[in-house]
Amino acid sequence: MIPFGKTQGGREVHAIDITSGTLSARILTFGAILNDVRLAGVEYALTLGSPDLAAYEGPMASFGSYMGPVVNRIRGAQADIDGRSYEFEVNFERRHTLHSGSEGSHRHIWTVDDQGADYVRLSLVLPHGMGGFPGNRHVALAYRIEGDALVMTVHATTDAPTLLSFANHSYWTLDGEPGYAGHTLTCPANMYLEADDALMPTGKILPVTGTAYDARDGLTLAGNEDQFFDMNYCFSDCDQPLRNMAVLRGTTGVTLHMDSTAPGLQVYDCATIRAEGFETHHPTPYGPYAGLALEAQRWPGALEHKHFPSIAYGPDKGFEQTVRWRFSNSPAQDA
Repeated sequence: MIPFGKTQGGREVHAIDITSGTLSARILTFGAILNDVRLAGVEYALTLGSPDLAAYEGPMASFGSYMGPVVNRIRGAQADIDGRSYEFEVNFERRHTLHSGSEGSHRHIWTVDDQGADYVRLSLVLPHGMGGFPGNRHVALAYRIEGDALVMTVHATTDAPTLLSFANHSYWTLDGEPGYAGHTLTCPANMYLEADDALMPTGKILPVTGTAYDARDGLTLAGNEDQFFDMNYCFSDCDQPLRNMAVLRGTTGVTLHMDSTAPGLQVYDCATIRAEGFETHHPTPYGPYAGLALEAQRWPGALEHKHFPSIAYGPDKGFEQTVRWRFSNSPAQDA
């Protein structure tokens, strides 16, 4: 482990570097952050990140973090769990909860349980009542590199009925500088969730056919305000064996293939991000549209819409998740 800095509260944070020779990654104990990803032969970072810990306690809190116990938004900052009503921190539009608030998993220092040249295993305990959520929750997360792929596996348990819907929140840019204009996104999903003006799912599951979100044959990304992304692609109504969810190809030929077991994929365009005051892995600071977030997760809105995949868990049911990011660099390769 390598010292990375100290939090505002004085706690030490470390970085762990793992590699296969072909692919390398840096993970932080703070937030289980995927801080950096590098592919042999490509002389720049493939994910947005910073060497400055203060950035992650500030406007880059979501960058590469493992978000939970409930990623995305909870309408009204409250929910009924096993017949009881619970209230959570209001931190979004003065009435909702976003990413579980200030005590979410991305705000904690994780324990390193084991590490090797090409893997690291981390764990976190979220005690009963933290962030307003019930249950003592134990989360075990592993990153490992297999050749040209980075694989993340997660297992979480609880001793009481609770809500679990974690997701890695990395932003990707494949051309060596902030932004993804000209990148091509391919996503095989046939359906997506309609959202209202507050970006909350309405409960309708709509076909992508004929919409601006149809990426089945590849969609060229504007990377600016001309094209909006903050929505969930629907793949299934429950977890499935590992399968492809997205392919992101840069203009230089660097390509990311993303596979997951999750039922949904949230795509976010980074339009509201302002982090210009911090050093980054790239030549310029990060502002709006600096990278594209691809978040394999359960569908947002599951608490309101009971026909969505459930995020309710109890002692008899553990949360499982696998994500695999595979990278290549071949201008002639078909993405």
